[in-house]
Amino acid sequence: MPWKHIIALSVLVLVGSSLLVLSAPPAAPAGGTITGKVTYTGTPPKMKPIDMSKEPVCNQQHNPPEKTQTVVTGANNALEYVVVYISAGEKPSGPPSAGVRYDQKGCMYIPHVLPMLVNQDLKIYTDDPVAHNIHPLPKLNAEWNKSQPPGAPAIDAKWEKAEFIAVKCNIHPWMHGYFAVLETPHYAVTDENGNYTISGVPPGKYTLTAWQESNSPISKEVTVTAGETKADFTFKVLPY
Repeated sequence: MPWKHIIALSVLVLVGSSLLVLSAPPAAPAGGTITGKVTYTGTPPKMKPIDMSKEPVCNQQHNPPEKTQTVVTGANNALEYVVVYISAGEKPSGPPSAGVRYDQKGCMYIPHVLPMLVNQDLKIYTDDPVAHNIHPLPKLNAEWNKSQPPGAPAIDAKWEKAEFIAVKCNIHPWMHGYFAVLETPHYAVTDENGNYTISGVPPGKYTLTAWQESNSPISKEVTVTAGETKADFTFKVLPY
């Protein structure tokens, strides 16, 4: 056989007077992408402006005032800050070497919802010239409550069990957020248009779950191929 006809997936090795053809291992299946949009039906609660007048240095950073973020809606009934993740169908993943960052700026938590993996390093920073008191409220993990004065180093933390953990500040009652502690690296948080994208998902059958802090989670079965898989979710919301 002419040399130019040897396929690219093989390697030619000359050992003594023998020519060995070593085949390369088969390529791993290409990862698929899950995309979709999260919307709502019903009447969403009205998010009220946050009164930060008791902390003037933060209050002056927000004009107009920030609103509460319990249910954040957008155009065409979009829902923001919804965590969409694979909840079944794959083995739990170990934590990545890179950690995640949570910021306190203008007496607000940024981002409002922060996903991470079990045992992934978490660093909590403050950019504010006022003290904060970070108080996560887990149900499965150990609860803690730590003060962070201006200029203090980052608080290091991690969570041993998967759960959604509300976070508050004992000094500023309007500060409210969530840690989404997951067992999968395949997750996304919806943007202001309710859109999300989860990339690099191995082909297979999974349970996909959408979580929103004020509503019951919604799950559906999806079959992921090497291309794009669409999965939309709709929450029925109430005005409280």
